[in-house]
Amino acid sequence: MSPLPATGAGRPGGTRSVPALVRTRLRAAVRRPSRLTPEEILDRALVLRLLSLLLQYPDAELAAARPTVAATVRALPESPAAVELALFTDWFSAQEPEALERHYVEMFDLRRKSSLYLTYYLHGDTRRRGMALLTLAQRYRAAGWETGGGELPDHLPVVLEFAALCGPGAGEAPLRQHRRGLELIHRALTDADSPYRHLSAALLALLPPATEADLAAVAELAAEGPPNEDVGLDPYAGGSFAPPGTFAPPGTFVPPEQAPPTVVPPFPSSTDGPR
Repeated sequence: MSPLPATGAGRPGGTRSVPALVRTRLRAAVRRPSRLTPEEILDRALVLRLLSLLLQYPDAELAAARPTVAATVRALPESPAAVELALFTDWFSAQEPEALERHYVEMFDLRRKSSLYLTYYLHGDTRRRGMALLTLAQRYRAAGWETGGGELPDHLPVVLEFAALCGPGAGEAPLRQHRRGLELIHRALTDADSPYRHLSAALLALLPPATEADLAAVAELAAEGPPNEDVGLDPYAGGSFAPPGTFAPPGTFVPPEQAPPTVVPPFPSSTDGPR
């Protein structure tokens, strides 16, 4: 994905370029998608694209774009999501690129409770997860959107990009479906005192509030971990299936022709750490 959202001409739910969107004032109140005006839908798409961008691996291209990204965030009128985004970009802009890379790997590649692969929280490493990944990929294709194949379809930046392009109805449906997993990611980032917690907080501010049932399920998920099977998973979509945390930074991971069956144990009961 490019560090800067490009004009989406000809794409489902096309977006405007960053310079045009920077001039657009966000109406920050969280409203039901059916009540949003066309302008508000575009404004919401900008926030989702910023979140998608900032949750990607902070490579040299993204690091170089930090001034533009920070200026875009500062142009947003005050809202819960905009405040959280500003807190994150203040930190993000002040860090050395190497420090950003190390922190990203620590938070998202070495900790299962803050993995960015959403179907893991709902299905764990079971065969149902493979079906969920296939269903999500088919949803993208049905909308006329191609991800490029660089990431699994449940990777949060990919899901956020789809939501921005296809709108708050069908586009944001995968985010609503994985609301509990997003809540767990936010809790894990908060417990780790990671500045990335501001991005997860911004995203949750756009979604319907968690119900009591959601919170109870998140507490159970945090304590016990996702479902697990004693059998391996079939390869996904003809390629290799990798559990959360095994993806290297962009440009360094070359998938094998076929991965052996993978069994991932439940969350450890204490401190997360490298697997």
